[in-house]
Amino acid sequence: MTTATNPAVLADTYARHLATPLPPPEEQPWAAQDLAAGAAGSALLHIERARTGDGTWQQAHPWIKTAVATPVSAADTSGLYLGAPAAAFMLNCAVTAEAPRYQNALAVLDHHVAQLAHRRCDAAQTRIRHGRPAGFHEYDIFYGLTGIGAYLLRRSPSGTAMARVLAYLVQLTRPIRHDDLGGLPGWWVDHQPDLTPSTVPAGHANFGAAHGIGGPLLLLARALRQGVRIDGQEDAVDTILHWLDTWRQDGPAGSWWPEHLHLGELRAGRPVQRGPGRPSWCYGTPGIARAGQLAALARRDTARQHLYEDALVHCLTDPDQLSKITDAGLCHGWAGVYQTTFRAARDAAGPALRAALPDLAAALTQHARPGGDPGLLQGDAGTALALNTAAHDAAPTSGWDACLLIG
Repeated sequence: MTTATNPAVLADTYARHLATPLPPPEEQPWAAQDLAAGAAGSALLHIERARTGDGTWQQAHPWIKTAVATPVSAADTSGLYLGAPAAAFMLNCAVTAEAPRYQNALAVLDHHVAQLAHRRCDAAQTRIRHGRPAGFHEYDIFYGLTGIGAYLLRRSPSGTAMARVLAYLVQLTRPIRHDDLGGLPGWWVDHQPDLTPSTVPAGHANFGAAHGIGGPLLLLARALRQGVRIDGQEDAVDTILHWLDTWRQDGPAGSWWPEHLHLGELRAGRPVQRGPGRPSWCYGTPGIARAGQLAALARRDTARQHLYEDALVHCLTDPDQLSKITDAGLCHGWAGVYQTTFRAARDAAGPALRAALPDLAAALTQHARPGGDPGLLQGDAGTALALNTAAHDAAPTSGWDACLLIG
């Protein structure tokens, strides 16, 4: 392997480009607390490298300090990717048994995150009682209760806030009736995938890990595997798996799922999308397949586990699908595909996913372009973290990819 395509060398190059954090714009002091694009997300790279010995805590601390230099928001618009949960997730990744740094700040943030979870659950229950559809920001990984639950599962899995989040997700899987639209899945949202208002008939059902039902499935399944369960949780997992069974499309390139469904598609029983989309963590087969794999493992369903692992293998070996990946980023680029596959391979029943990793690492290094946007989700920090995984061939010591719910 040449220096130019060595994951460890590339990760070092990215880290050098991200050596010094910039303060957030004066008119956007909250931007530093943005896990997707702010200092909180970029800090995860230096935290992981400090923990593995590739970097130092002296390099990580300025990023951590920048992320929490302004008052941390615990407003009801906060979520895993912005505000108190984002800052808490970052600090939790930095805490080690040998050096429990940042513990006092983390304890304060934990209290605010738990209170936020209770308030957000209260608001969701009010929405449900009034018979209104949900929105992405109520339940998704980025800003919704799934993302908040991902943090609680790490820090307070037996707490009442965690139990309430799980109870909400169980309720989210129950069908709803809205106006004259008839029966709809409980995670039906009243807007378009790009968050713009829907025309009548309103809304859609989303499949993806980032904003769709894949995210709640990831959290429900991971909680079950961790022994964190409430009444109805297994039924909720089975309901989502049945939905994915119903809408699975099978073709020469293997099984795939539509990105979303509008009402006409739901009623007709077939999606408008005619073939698999871009492989990605956020919307594509990799994220959905990882969710299905974890759910199958949680339910001890070997046949379904093989189905989801085979879908991922076919996706990763189909040149037409792979040609749709155009960047190296974590959300919908090679870094996210690599990291998701790496996690799936560790749980896989067979060797095929493990065997796919070298080619994915090669594609990631070939598309890596240090010196761009510093952010985690679509920028250099996320790409470098996946390169770090490839370089060590080991799961992240900080568990940073729990913010994607894949690990």
